Amino acid sequence: MFFVDKPFVSDFFKETVRDHAIPVVDTEISRSIGLYPGTKIITEAEAISAVQGSGEQLIYTTSENALAWIIKNLAFSDLVEKIELFKNKVTFRELTKPLVPDFFFQEVCFEDLKNLPHPAKDLPLIIKPATGFMSEGVYKVKNAGEWDQTKQRILADGERSKGLYPPEVVNASALIIEECIQGDEYAVDAYFDTAGEAVILNILKHTFSSTDDVGDRVYTSSKEIIEDNLQEFTEFSNKIGQLANVRNFPAHIELRRIPDGTLIPIEINPVRFGGWCTTADLTYLAYGFNPYVYFYKQIKPDWPNILKNKSGKLYSIIILDNSTGIDPALINGFDYQKLLSNFESPLELRKFDYSEYPVFGFLFTETNVENELELKKILVSDLQEFITATDVP
Repeated sequence: MFFVDKPFVSDFFKETVRDHAIPVVDTEISRSIGLYPGTKIITEAEAISAVQGSGEQLIYTTSENALAWIIKNLAFSDLVEKIELFKNKVTFRELTKPLVPDFFFQEVCFEDLKNLPHPAKDLPLIIKPATGFMSEGVYKVKNAGEWDQTKQRILADGERSKGLYPPEVVNASALIIEECIQGDEYAVDAYFDTAGEAVILNILKHTFSSTDDVGDRVYTSSKEIIEDNLQEFTEFSNKIGQLANVRNFPAHIELRRIPDGTLIPIEINPVRFGGWCTTADLTYLAYGFNPYVYFYKQIKPDWPNILKNKSGKLYSIIILDNSTGIDPALINGFDYQKLLSNFESPLELRKFDYSEYPVFGFLFTETNVENELELKKILVSDLQEFITATDVP
């Protein structure tokens, strides 16, 4: 059974659940999402009964907002235990300690941060909510000299962001401080099948504009990225799956390969792929198979055939986060046509209300590798070139 929730459900997802008769749980939110006529709907009571009758249900959510319903109504199942194991970054670090025993992390309460001295570790640090989503509330501290200034930013931003997401999605009442992981970062959509084996559905490289960047602007998949990492990432995912003892479980896995080649997990987002129907939809646009169906029907991608004619192609998700530094209330418009003119082959553009969420939209693109400069340009852009605003110098 699938759960839908705000902030966004794509047309492709709606078509998928309708055309493949995948049951969607009838919640108050799902009734407002605009599911297509003919979609198979089950009641909340039927969903609860199905999980009570069998612990082997295939459950997927379009949004972490749906976790609140699952945690409340399926508390009797071990699914909730698995969700909390991954969703809480502190318990996740405890879980994966056998894989990276020397990795430094520390939990701290938001209220205690103000008086907390710099940790005794002389290394760059990342501070983020123990329960978080995308790059909400992620801060980098390069050295002890930046400690006090960063703490003040966190305290101020924490007050401003209250209420933007449910506490099950982003909860800054507890923070995790951990060493900054250097190296290439990747995002992986996968599921653990009925035997607990990891099945990878896509691999995307997360590109940053600088060593200080902690944002989410560009994610890119390609034949080369998948072929270079598929076996190693599958083996690594299996190790985590064995530690957590998960089966029939979709996940969005984030990890880094540090300079010595070691893989270090960043986090695992449970019972979903990339948020806002992004990474799974890109997989279909890029490679022609449907990750939602592959999970639901337990199908493994035939990667050699899928990638056969994909050499030299880059498939990217561009997250148009509001990096302008301008208050959304002062922004009068965003020139999406000008944005599209900067790309050789846009696949899909999704526009969003930037007064409600801190993004102008999402752009899916296909880029020939010789034109990779178009991705590098948008990566470093503050997007001011695309907006019109009031009272901007």
